[in-house]
Parts: sequence; structure tokens; C-alpha cells
Amino acid sequence: MAKRPASISVSLRHTYICLRLLEGADIYQIAKNCRTSVEMIEKHYAVHLKNTLDASALNVRRKAKLAPALVLE
Repeated sequence: MAKRPASISVSLRHTYICLRLLEGADIYQIAKNCRTSVEMIEKHYAVHLKNTLDASALNVRRKAKLAPALVLE
């Protein structure tokens, strides 16, 4: 497999983080998925979206969605 330039990986990471923030995803989960800190996301990524993000929703932990119970008969 050919190696990708580092700039492509960085661009994909930036796009992923920005899109997830715009969707309203949990910033803690994004940080965990990308192996980075919330502070780094706020400093380097959320700054580009500051006019489109709801700041009150950024640092809120949401309850996990539980899968529907499986009923065995």
C-alpha cells in the first residue's frame, strides 16, 4: 500500500472533527476517537466554527443512548 502524504491525514482529521462538532457530537467522545484532548480541539478546531457552534453544548456530557432491550420468548 502506498504511503499517503501527512497533509492528507491531517486534512481528513480536521474535516472529521469539524463535521462532528457541527453535528453536535459530544466533544469528549470526539477527543477520545481522535486520541487528543478537549483543549486541543477547542484551541485548533472549534475556533474555526465559533460562529456556528452552540458554546453551551460543547462541554456537556450526554447520556449514552441505550439499545432497545432484546425480548426473548
